[in-house]
Amino acid sequence: MKSELVKPTHLARRAVVYVRQSTPHQVISNQESLRLQYALRERARELGWHEADIDVIDADLGISGASTTGRNGFKELVGRVGLSEIGLILSIDVTRLARNCSDWYPLLDICGLRGCLIADRDGVYDPGSANGRLLLGLKGTISELELHTIRSRLTAGLLAKAERGELALMLPVGLVRDASGVVVKDPDLGVQERLELVFRTFLKFRTVAKVMRVLNDRDLPLPRRDRFGELRWARATVSAVARILKNPAYAGAFVYGRTRFRAAGRDGGSEAKTPKDIKDWRIIVKDRYPHYIDWSTYEKIRDIVRDNRAEYMRAKTRGAPRDGELLLHGIAWCGRCGYKMYVRYKGGGEYACNHLHSHSGLSGLPACPCGSDRCSCGGRFPGRVGAWGA
Repeated sequence: MKSELVKPTHLARRAVVYVRQSTPHQVISNQESLRLQYALRERARELGWHEADIDVIDADLGISGASTTGRNGFKELVGRVGLSEIGLILSIDVTRLARNCSDWYPLLDICGLRGCLIADRDGVYDPGSANGRLLLGLKGTISELELHTIRSRLTAGLLAKAERGELALMLPVGLVRDASGVVVKDPDLGVQERLELVFRTFLKFRTVAKVMRVLNDRDLPLPRRDRFGELRWARATVSAVARILKNPAYAGAFVYGRTRFRAAGRDGGSEAKTPKDIKDWRIIVKDRYPHYIDWSTYEKIRDIVRDNRAEYMRAKTRGAPRDGELLLHGIAWCGRCGYKMYVRYKGGGEYACNHLHSHSGLSGLPACPCGSDRCSCGGRFPGRVGAWGA
């Protein structure tokens, strides 16, 4: 069926049929929708285009329209419109083009600027006219709202299941699901004993690195799962030990919302997951899994690990305890600048504060408030009793 909006200038350019399905499952199971989308070539012929002047872009099959990330077909479409190669874009519904207004309106702008029409099963629209832009704008807004509604329904069901502790999250090594779906300890006693050893060793030595060294010195590997879910044994590392100690599943707790997505930076990097503090975890359901340790022991371990991080000025933590004669390592700070003092054993044990010396920009200042480049007052300098505290 002809349209009065189609002009010879449009027919002189190409018509493009844009085909997209949101997920790989839809591509396989919803074949009828695919047939309807590819059949739009016939619609283009009815509007006046020759078969040789009709292209199909289907590079985005199985990719969501929520954003342009990974949608090479959509990017190609926009680029060709900008080059004035396309006179008509056809889609079974404008929601196939974009479900995000921040992507939708720039497409309308460039189509209006280059004189490209947009058509779906309801009609043909001119983005360069007020009425056409109004109708397309409403369709785009409704599409974005529909996506929000779909996500809300899915999220509500997921959260309801998570609040009961019934959401099937990936289990760490040492926990498995039996045939009925109930979580039990791994039947391999070697795995159980090795995990229990990790917790006992940490409570004894109180540092992750020391646990790693003890295991490796005794030639005791840690159980892990490969990408296929198969159990394997590997040499202990700091990160592997820390993952075991920090995982609440070993304390019998189901936890949802332990991480957040960090937005992509200005350098164009992808989103990354960052851990949340335990007080910000969204859902905690205790006693859902079999215990390797109890919850109070888990909290104690997390506090020790947190306190071992040497970030006094940001997190007020003391750092990992170390060998040496000076017992106030990590808990002594300067009475003048308020910065943490560090321990120096070169030439004899001493507490040193070089913040003023290294950060003030005044190279003439001494390293310690007592007036000496090599602190000998132990933090107590003339006129200031109790210059540092613990």
